[in-house]
Amino acid sequence: MLDLILCVDDDPITLMLCKMVITRSEFAKQIITAQNGEEALNYFDDLRLNSLGTSIVDYPKLIFLDLNMPVMGGWEFLDHFSKEEYRNAFGDTKVIVLSSTIDPDDIAKAKTYPMVLDFLSKPISKEMLENLKSILV
Repeated sequence: MLDLILCVDDDPITLMLCKMVITRSEFAKQIITAQNGEEALNYFDDLRLNSLGTSIVDYPKLIFLDLNMPVMGGWEFLDHFSKEEYRNAFGDTKVIVLSSTIDPDDIAKAKTYPMVLDFLSKPISKEMLENLKSILV
């Protein structure tokens, strides 16, 4: 069981479903949410600023990320999160792209980001989480 997961999606129903499935599957102890990539980056920035030079211990080791969101979409989030300052602080955080798109170009593009473990279609399910457990171990 993971300690902390971040779900990033602009749809409140998708976020609610994500939290419900993860909780019922006992996949993570705590689920936090962000409604777009900017909120997610702000969350990580706050963690870095509040650590004051000490190592950050309690942060999401897994992010479920939507691609198409207002303000800042998933691609832009991945571009920022790939930068050295984020990788140095949160290098073991992995991303699962959870999207409604089935465009093969999107799937191929997602694989170019080293922190992306997989590209899955919405909605999240208990079966998906069971399959992820073997990847994350």
